Amino acid sequence: MNADLPTHGEGALSDEQMGVLRCADCGTWWALSPYACAHCGGVNLVPAKASGRGVVRARSDIARAPDDRWRALLPYTLVLVQLEEGPTVMGHLQGAAAMGDRVCVQRVRLSDGTPVWQFRAMT
Repeated sequence: MNADLPTHGEGALSDEQMGVLRCADCGTWWALSPYACAHCGGVNLVPAKASGRGVVRARSDIARAPDDRWRALLPYTLVLVQLEEGPTVMGHLQGAAAMGDRVCVQRVRLSDGTPVWQFRAMT
């Protein structure tokens, strides 16, 4: 049965590691936490470390923010990145990258301590 990614103790990923789930039955990777693998139907989904490298599939330049915390960051860019392992994740973009560009991720914290994934173009 699938569980949320552990946040501490045995099996926990460090703050710098991008955690996803992987089906132990068929090897399919998942960025979200489904109850069962849509590929094989297995329910043995386990925490796994993703490479953090992928390709930009979509981007959105944000000019209006939902609240004061995000307003302080304007303008910013959000990207959907298909990881090398297969799943697609969302994060912030540092610098320039277009759809189809290869990017890598790092974990950063906003001024209030909120952790976010930040992608940058690979050179």
